Amino acid sequence: MTAASNNSGALARLRVLDLSRVLAGPWSGQLLADLGADVVKIERPESGDDTRSWGPPWLRDVEGQETSEAAYYLCANRNKRSVTADLNHPDGRRIVQRLAAGADVVIENFKVDGLRQYGLDYESLKRDNQRLIYCSITGFGQTGPYAARPGYDFLIQGMGGLMDLTGLPDGANGGGPVKVGVALVDVMTGLYATVAILSALAHRERSGHGQHIDLALLDVQVATLANQASNFLVGGQRPQRLGNAHPNIVPYQDFPTADGHMIIAVGNDRQFVKLCAVLDRPAWSADARFAANPQRVANRDVLVELMRGVTVTRMTDAWVSAMDAAGVPCGPINSVERVFENPQVRSRGTRIEMDHPLGGVVPLVANPIRLSATPVAYRFAPPVLGQHTEDVLQSWLGVDSSELAALRASRAV
Repeated sequence: MTAASNNSGALARLRVLDLSRVLAGPWSGQLLADLGADVVKIERPESGDDTRSWGPPWLRDVEGQETSEAAYYLCANRNKRSVTADLNHPDGRRIVQRLAAGADVVIENFKVDGLRQYGLDYESLKRDNQRLIYCSITGFGQTGPYAARPGYDFLIQGMGGLMDLTGLPDGANGGGPVKVGVALVDVMTGLYATVAILSALAHRERSGHGQHIDLALLDVQVATLANQASNFLVGGQRPQRLGNAHPNIVPYQDFPTADGHMIIAVGNDRQFVKLCAVLDRPAWSADARFAANPQRVANRDVLVELMRGVTVTRMTDAWVSAMDAAGVPCGPINSVERVFENPQVRSRGTRIEMDHPLGGVVPLVANPIRLSATPVAYRFAPPVLGQHTEDVLQSWLGVDSSELAALRASRAV
């Protein structure tokens, strides 16, 4: 898929200055860019975003040779334009300040007050741009006893309770806390940041004023404990790790098959009746221990052991086919490779390809948002470092060729 030359996205004409790096901030910037915003990514000259060096794997060019673009960086920077500017150089700082004066949104994930020394904090920038929406993403927020601490996804998964809920129970073979296999807190924070930015834009339409957004990874992690937090707050007991089982629903976990494992996710008593029929154990649905979900939760160990004795007798695909036909939620546990081979994933166009200046073509994961009137457009592949410095400084600031040459000569950009 080639980059679209026009921009009719929902957020077209919105200017976003992305001062963030790694994942949470860039994830929000990419989402805004996918929706049509003109997102300019400010990066350090020569090195750029930290994730540019987080390889292998690296994107390969048409001859199969590794390029300088790490796969990690590519996942969160589509549809952006890259500008290099040295914040330690006075002219570099002034360039970014001028860009911020004409921006609608700034996203940053420096430490608390980390941009104040450059005159790029919210209070400094809003003097020249009262309509600016300024989103600060930190580990612990702008206030509180931990505000000055650095925060990383892995750390926050532990501190925020997610790891204590993930993994097998203590005492079980392989038991103990486990982190989620992707930087989920960063991703969720990027999504919350986007919601907050869009809310602030709606408020600005009514009031004419921007505002500061204070978003913390720890706050997001605690908020997204969801039903587990509610279980604790309402029930008063610490939730326990259950491996792949669900604390409130049974059966809702993985089960062994003749050739591997599958997931059965029964959400109500009607589905349980259908499940018992597929398993050729209809009497279970009338058994007082299992007839209703509260009883199944109370007798979890008994029911699960009975079910395991049946599920191991057939192959995964056979069970999935039979349960699908009966309306019982069931599915395999796919590797990432099998995910992209899945017919539903393929039919939804979840894998895309974009032209890339170094790699020829870069494979990426599509944006999952489907808008009927303003669909996501894939305009730019994740940019190489400084790829759009000249274009942006000319189009946003009117910088001419002589000024640009002077900025390059001084290494400000």
